[in-house]
Amino acid sequence: MSETYVEKAKRLLKEFKGDDYAFGEKALEKIGEYSHRIGKKVAIITGRTGRRTGILDQVQESLKREGIEVLDVLDGARPNTPREDVYRLAYQLTRLKCDGAIAIGGGSTLDAAKAALVLYKYGGVIDEYFGTGMVSAKSGGERIPLIAIQTASSSASHLTKYSNITDVVTYQKKLIVDDSIVPRASVFQYDVTKSMPPSFTKDGALDGIAHCWEVWMGATGKSYYERVSEVAYTGIKLIVDALPKALENGEDMEARYALGLGTDLGGYSIMLGGTNGGHLGSFSLVDILPHGRACAILNPYYTVLFAPTIQDQLKKVSKIYAEAGFISESETKLTGRKLAEAVARGMIEFSRSIEFPTTLKEAGATEKHIEKMVKAAKDPQLKMKLQNMPIPMDAEAGDVDRLMKPTLEAAYTGDLSLIPEV
Repeated sequence: MSETYVEKAKRLLKEFKGDDYAFGEKALEKIGEYSHRIGKKVAIITGRTGRRTGILDQVQESLKREGIEVLDVLDGARPNTPREDVYRLAYQLTRLKCDGAIAIGGGSTLDAAKAALVLYKYGGVIDEYFGTGMVSAKSGGERIPLIAIQTASSSASHLTKYSNITDVVTYQKKLIVDDSIVPRASVFQYDVTKSMPPSFTKDGALDGIAHCWEVWMGATGKSYYERVSEVAYTGIKLIVDALPKALENGEDMEARYALGLGTDLGGYSIMLGGTNGGHLGSFSLVDILPHGRACAILNPYYTVLFAPTIQDQLKKVSKIYAEAGFISESETKLTGRKLAEAVARGMIEFSRSIEFPTTLKEAGATEKHIEKMVKAAKDPQLKMKLQNMPIPMDAEAGDVDRLMKPTLEAAYTGDLSLIPEV
């Protein structure tokens, strides 16, 4: 009997995280065992979900049984992790002089906890840590004392080396990328996501697809290509099939479980490789769009741009969208740019089916947002996103203006013909 996609996802996550991750049914029961990894005196950082669902109470009871002292319970972060919330948490952790922290929440709270612990442990200002490997330069490779309890099928921040921080003055996101901010242990009990509202469920699911697809696109010719193909395909398949069911019935536990597994595989994907165009552009759209929605708009257009280098990925992923009814079976047999355009249309139809905008203009963007995205792409601190692209771009050589700008203009209008032939 062949392995189901759910079984495959479980196997892959076990291979990825081993004993550092408890997921699925009764996963929260592991928190007491994990707590000893971060010391005897801890702070709890929690978003609203942790309080509303009773997770906070369960965690506190587990810690009490283990003899772990909770010094304080701190509020998490607002959406998109404003830098002000990071500084507030860093100050509170410093005042408490805790050994470590347990963070309960979605991606924004977990990202804030990561960054706040970095400032608490190593000092300085947050800008010093944007980019790749800047934390390890001070930590010597030691991981921050954090246990992450995820409450949303979305960013998979509980599994990754990423922390996204937003400057709310300029509405620009920047990224810390460092193995030192991977939590020492993680927990995600998927049934807690049944309280996620439909809009948040959609955004999180499409963020998971973006993680899988962007890394998979950028993996051509890489040593990890076969592994990421399995991980990303499984993640996208689970999400595309489960999201409509979760939207129809928010308490459909099979669908919620599949979304949790699928978005977790998105986290596995971004630990194998890196995201690129969709994520890079989304960092400049935080004033008008949730992150997952921004990625969902941009990725079909980047799919067409990268067509020459992602033919194997396109052939495989086209089957997912065909089986789900978003493209025809005959279109899966196309090649070259025509195949990429068929997949892009499938992705767009999927977004349309869940009432997502499919162009930047429809989402409320202006041409100034395109200018902002182009400018941000030239920031040296975001250089890794250009390098991760299936067709790597060099800002100094003019690639951003030559290739990215017209692709963004296509995403603005919905006209695939504006995307350059590479």
